Amino acid sequence: MTFKLSLRELEVFVAVADHGTVTEAASKVALTQSAASQALQMLQQGLGVTLFDRVGRRLQLNEHGRLLLPRARAMLASAQEMQNLVNDEAIHLRLGASTTIANYLLPARLAAFRQRYRQSRVQLQVGNTQAIVDAVATFQVDMGLIEGSCHHAEIVVTPWQEDELVVVVAGQWAAAQGDGPLGLASLVGMPWIVRETGSGTREVVEQQLFPVLGSVDVAMELGDLEAIKHTVAAGLGVSCLSRHVVADLLANGKLAEVRQDASQLRRPLFCIRHRDKAVTRGMDVMTAI
Repeated sequence: MTFKLSLRELEVFVAVADHGTVTEAASKVALTQSAASQALQMLQQGLGVTLFDRVGRRLQLNEHGRLLLPRARAMLASAQEMQNLVNDEAIHLRLGASTTIANYLLPARLAAFRQRYRQSRVQLQVGNTQAIVDAVATFQVDMGLIEGSCHHAEIVVTPWQEDELVVVVAGQWAAAQGDGPLGLASLVGMPWIVRETGSGTREVVEQQLFPVLGSVDVAMELGDLEAIKHTVAAGLGVSCLSRHVVADLLANGKLAEVRQDASQLRRPLFCIRHRDKAVTRGMDVMTAI
C-alpha cells in the first residue's frame, strides 16, 4: 500500500521536536492530544521508523528524526508559500539575523518592508552568527543575515552590505590622556571586553585586530552589545564594535574612538540561505530594501 504523507503529520512532528511533548505540540497546532498522538503514530508507521526516543517524560529526536526535521520544516515552509500565492500582499518571511544586524540595521528595513506589504508577517530569530547559520541549515528560518563567515557546505552565501568596526574606550579616560588622537599603542595593557565565541564581531576582532596588538588581555565576554558599550563607557576596558552600535555614545562623549594605525577595519555582512531553499518574493524584497 502506498504511504501518503500529510502536511498535518509533518506539522505535528515538527511541533513535538520543538516542544518535547505531544501535549505541548498539540496545543501549538490546535489539535487534541489524542489527535496529535495519532498523527505522529501514522507518520512513524508510514515511514517504518520511530522518530523519537523517550527520555523521562520528554521525547527527543533520534537519528531518523534528526534527518527528517530539516526537510519537514522545508516542506511546511513551501506549503505556506503556495498558500500565500493567492494573496499578492500576503508575505510570510521567517528571518534570522545576528545581533548587530537585528538591533541596529534591521528595524528601519522591517518598517519599510511592512509599509510596502501591510499584510505581510515577519518572524525574526536573533542570535550570534553561528546560531543563525544553524537555523538556516535546519530550515528554522528562510534566510539569515550574518556578520561572520559561513562555511557550511549546504548554505549559499551572498554579500549583502559592508560594516565598519571601531575601537572604543571610555570618554573620560580618553580625555585624561590629553589632546591629540588616541592610537592603538595607547591600549597596551588595557583589559578587553569582547563578544562571546560564535559572534561575527568576535571573529573579525580576533582575526584582524588582535594580531596587530600582540598580547591581549580578554577580561570579559558579554553576549549583549548594549552591555559591552556601557561597560566600556564606565571605564572598565576597551572594545571593538560596529559603528552602528556605538554611534550614540560617541556623539555624547561617553565613548571615544581610538584611531587605528592601519586602514579602517571593515567587514562584509552576508545574506545566507539553504541551497535547497527556493528564493521567495519576501526574501528578494528584504535583501533589496
